[in-house]
Amino acid sequence: GSVFEIRGCEKPFITVESATQIKGLQFWYPEQTLDQPSKVIEYPPTIQVSQTSPAQGVTLRDLTFYGEFTAMDFWANEKSPCEQILIEHCYGYPLSGRFVRIGRCYDVPRILNTHVNPANMRLFKGGFAVAVVDSVVKRKTFAYEIDFTDNAQLTGVFTFGTYGGIRLGPASYGQLSTFNFDCVTIGIEKNGDSDFNRNWMVTNGSIIANTGDRLQDVHPVVVRGQGHLALTAVEAFSGGNGALTTLGKSQDFMRIEGDKPLTVSMSGCRMRNYESPEPITVLNPKAKLRAVACYDCSDNLFEKTLP
Repeated sequence: GSVFEIRGCEKPFITVESATQIKGLQFWYPEQTLDQPSKVIEYPPTIQVSQTSPAQGVTLRDLTFYGEFTAMDFWANEKSPCEQILIEHCYGYPLSGRFVRIGRCYDVPRILNTHVNPANMRLFKGGFAVAVVDSVVKRKTFAYEIDFTDNAQLTGVFTFGTYGGIRLGPASYGQLSTFNFDCVTIGIEKNGDSDFNRNWMVTNGSIIANTGDRLQDVHPVVVRGQGHLALTAVEAFSGGNGALTTLGKSQDFMRIEGDKPLTVSMSGCRMRNYESPEPITVLNPKAKLRAVACYDCSDNLFEKTLP
C-alpha cells in the first residue's frame, strides 16, 4: 500500500535484475501536468529492466502508476536478455502511450489483467484534459509492445486513449485473449520476419478504432510481414467519446500490407462502423485469407477466401 512520490527526471525509478519481485505499490508523479500538452514531463520509465545484468523470474503485481510517462520498460539489451517476466494487475496511463514494452525475452513473458486508462487519475488528483489525451495519441506509440520474444501470453489487457493497442513485433509469437482496445487508431499491428513460428492466436476481444489524424489511418487490425494471424470472436465497432477527439468510425476492419507470403484466418468476427465498401483491404498480392461466419457493417454474412 506504500505510495512513492517521484520527482527525478534523470534515471528510471527502479531497475530490476535477477528475480526481482515488486508488489502492492503506487507510483505518483506530482509535477506531471493534467491539462497542458506542452508541459508534459518526459520522465524515464518508472520500472526498467537492467541493461547490463540478466533478469529472470521478475514479478510485478498490483502496481498503480499516476502521471507516469512510461510505466514498465522491459526492452532488454542484446547481451543481457530477460526471461520469465510476469506483469499482473497493474494500472496507469502513460503520457508516452507506452505502458509495457518487452523485447528480447526468450522464455514466456506474461501480461495479465492490466488496465491503461486516463480515468485512472480522476479520484487521485483529477482527470486528464482532452488535449493531453489527444497528445498521447499523436505520439503514435502502442500501449503494449512485444518483440524478439518467444511465446508471449497476454490475457485481460485493456487500453483507452492511445494511438495503438498492441504491436506484435516481427520477431515474436504468442497468444492474446480477452482484451479491449478502446479509442485507438490501430488496435492490433501484427508483423513477422519469417514464415516459421511467427504466428499469433488472437481471440475474444473488442476493438474501438476511432481516433487519429486521418480516417485513412484508422484500422482495428493491420497485418504485414510474414507468418500467420488467427482471429476468433474479435469484434470492432466505432463511435464518439468525450474524453478525446474522435472520428466516429474506422477506415476498414483489417488492412493487409506487404509483398511476402502471409496467412490470415478469421472466425466469428463482427465488423462495424467502417468507411470502406469492404471490411478487409488487401494490398499484399501474396496474402492468403480465409474468413468464415463473420458479419459486416450491414449485419450480412461475410465469408471470403483469398486467393
